[in-house]
Amino acid sequence: MTLKLYVDRMSHPCREVIIFCKLNGIDFEEVHIDLSKRQQRSPEYREINPIRKIPAIMDGRFKLSESHAILRYLACAFPRIADHWYPTDLYKRAKVESVLDWQRTTFPSGSGSYVFHSVLGPAVGIPLNTKAAARTEKNLIASLALIESVWLQKKGRFLLGSDQPSIADLSLACEIMALEVLDDKDHERILGPFKRVLKWLDDTKNAMAPHFEEVQSTLSNYKEKVQKQRNTVGSKITQSGGKPVLQSKM
Repeated sequence: MTLKLYVDRMSHPCREVIIFCKLNGIDFEEVHIDLSKRQQRSPEYREINPIRKIPAIMDGRFKLSESHAILRYLACAFPRIADHWYPTDLYKRAKVESVLDWQRTTFPSGSGSYVFHSVLGPAVGIPLNTKAAARTEKNLIASLALIESVWLQKKGRFLLGSDQPSIADLSLACEIMALEVLDDKDHERILGPFKRVLKWLDDTKNAMAPHFEEVQSTLSNYKEKVQKQRNTVGSKITQSGGKPVLQSKM
């Protein structure tokens, strides 16, 4: 039976699972669960994942949620998956796991929260929370500094000094790429100081081409959409002579 992926490409954990399947020639059916319509809360989806989050997969009768668990499963369950994704060597695998665990416990308070408070929330009508945006930006910059000084300290092109990407590279890169929805000025201000991180992101994109960019294009499309909405609102305010309201960082 064909593997089913229950995903929304606006979600970075969903994007990483899709990219992994495409890179490794895993046939799958993409089932769109629209977060903006809260489809993950539907009774039908609850049968797939009682926690009602995405991504989730169904492989035959087997159901699984949580992106890191899914990546581990796919790397082990499907044939001809290159060892560098999830090494069989115990020590190398443990190092990959250490990055994944750090990412899950530390990084969500950075990029995802910052993007939500500064862009995604205001785009759907939630008032811009400048205090929360400032707090999460501080966490984000601290996390990027740690990636630069610890995970990218060795000579290899990828995390942990590897010459080939692992599922940790894929997952962390997808999360950082959420910053693509920021305007160019804020994007440069936040990522610009971290040259190793930028080089690693470029290496990761190139190693995973063309699928990485194709799946990530959802973000650039969303950025254009929100920018048009902002321009329309700004034009109406100007024409009416009203005062502009706080805008998202788009």
